[in-house]
Amino acid sequence: MQKILLNCDMGESFGAWTMGMDEAVMPHVDCANIACGFHASDPSIMRRTVALAVQHNVRIGAHPSYPDLVGFGRRSMNCSAQEVEDLLLYQIGALGGICRAEGGRLSYVKPHGALYNDMMRKPELLRAVLRAVARFDVSLPLMLLARRDNREAHTLAAEQGITLWFEAFADRGYDADGYLLPRNQPGAVHHDPERILQQALTFARGEELCASDGSALLLRADSLCVHGDNAESVAVVARIRAALDAL
Repeated sequence: MQKILLNCDMGESFGAWTMGMDEAVMPHVDCANIACGFHASDPSIMRRTVALAVQHNVRIGAHPSYPDLVGFGRRSMNCSAQEVEDLLLYQIGALGGICRAEGGRLSYVKPHGALYNDMMRKPELLRAVLRAVARFDVSLPLMLLARRDNREAHTLAAEQGITLWFEAFADRGYDADGYLLPRNQPGAVHHDPERILQQALTFARGEELCASDGSALLLRADSLCVHGDNAESVAVVARIRAALDAL
């Protein structure tokens, strides 16, 4: 069984406002998706989070988004493909510079929030994201949503020579095609620690998940995400780490 990487969104505080529990979570994860300033974070938070990841030998991923600080990057924006490419290059470059200053390096890119969801449904946006990653560093993998059918993503990634890391979410509900349920729908976010743990193990074992319509959903994932802004997920992250290590 291939080891599944545990990742978490981090560095999402801003100024005097604190989001997540990065210091408590970092020792338990393999990958830290670090906000780049457009949906959360600021230069000081970014640097502090990068240093924390370097301290714990955790892989660092750029977590770029739409420029939506007020909406935490969870609102879709009418950005052109060229604008999306430019936004990503700006944010990846900023985090890459901080990584260099702290003796670390970028290991992958994972878009955030509405941009992440939009690119999964709009090929022109996914192509723009892939172009940005390729222009910055073609060796960086792109982390994106594992769905029932990933053929289109593989085709677009091959055009740019980009490796894909597919991820699944321990604390989110899914529809029958493998898309995440919108957060305003019942069952979109799991809050029961036992359910989060069991869903994590379901993905890690390569087993089927029950989609929102009751159908069986099989998702092949390279990485498993636990959201740092979900208190219940953070509480169970140590148990998920131990369970994954025991497989």
